[in-house]
Amino acid sequence: MMDRDAIAARLKERAGEEGFSLAGIASADPGAHRPFYRSWEEAGRHGEMAYLARPDAVRRRADLAETMPEARTCLVVAHEYGLVDPPGVPADRSRAVIARYARGDDYHEVIREKLERLLGWLDERVEGGVRGRAYVDTGPLLERELGQRAGLGWFGKNTLLISPSRGSYFFLGVLLLDLELPPDPPFREDRCGSCSACLEACPTGALLGRDAEGAPVIDARRCISYLTIELRGSIPAELRPWIGNRVFGCDICQEVCPWNRRFSMPATEPRYAARAELDGPSLLALATDLLATDESGFREEFRGSPVLRTRRDGLLRNVCIALGNWRSEEAVAVLARALGDSSALVRAHAAWALGAVGSPAAGAALAGRLAVEVDPGVRDELRSALAASAVS
Repeated sequence: MMDRDAIAARLKERAGEEGFSLAGIASADPGAHRPFYRSWEEAGRHGEMAYLARPDAVRRRADLAETMPEARTCLVVAHEYGLVDPPGVPADRSRAVIARYARGDDYHEVIREKLERLLGWLDERVEGGVRGRAYVDTGPLLERELGQRAGLGWFGKNTLLISPSRGSYFFLGVLLLDLELPPDPPFREDRCGSCSACLEACPTGALLGRDAEGAPVIDARRCISYLTIELRGSIPAELRPWIGNRVFGCDICQEVCPWNRRFSMPATEPRYAARAELDGPSLLALATDLLATDESGFREEFRGSPVLRTRRDGLLRNVCIALGNWRSEEAVAVLARALGDSSALVRAHAAWALGAVGSPAAGAALAGRLAVEVDPGVRDELRSALAASAVS
């Protein structure tokens, strides 16, 4: 049997053998991030993500004992998902951009399997065994704070955890353990310095800099990732043009980060490799495919993909916005078909997109649909789109 220092060192080595690029240990003590989290949530900046504001979830994020009373140690690991954009993307507005993390298989199961293997490995080497729980974005934990406390990196101005040696294209996983292990020194530096590249590049102004205590602040209600994934209803009209051709998530604040440009590494996990249908697909082909299927078919087609989170209507909503931002006459036919979709959400955003295209054919499609549309919200979008089309 090894002593605790040796166990900690070997556990981190074993994490590397599982494919984790970073691994660190933090104590399971209550974190210091709670006041900021509460002020952020009370300001309503979490939008419609009500699960973040539930009293029980807030308590559990503040104190790991609420999740696992016997927890003494947290192993925090990073698993890289960086991918290179296919040629022409995202500059080609006729093609859809999916966030890098979502182009392959769902990371939750990939990382959970690895963490559970680590737990099994550790259990065999500690007298009396070890109890633990694996978390991969699936429980009320402040993973980034734990990552900072475990020495993996610092909170960037884009609110992400940034490693000085790997950038930020990585998932975080946490293994709570009932075993006391020596913690790593926390990462205390802020290496963003005076850089404001992410703040300046965010199209919607979601990144608000640092607060008086130095914590980075984001208004999720303006974030493209939130708008295209978490928001279930209509995307505010004033934000639609800024979404561009990003139909699921957004990497802009990471793409411009100097630490990623210099130090990020491509994913080595085969299951994160981009699926062909998610690697810069044609907007027209994606819209046509989605219009021809229902929710059940959507779930079958995207089985095992993070894209499932948007559901069929949400993804088609986003694709309609991207087609409108393309502003091509080529998009009119498929958008006109979307005006007849069974989902009012899709019809409303197809109407906006046709108004953005603004051609005579787009106007004719809008007028034809207005004559038969019964949903009040969609009728409002049709009228607004017709007005926009007339102006253009």
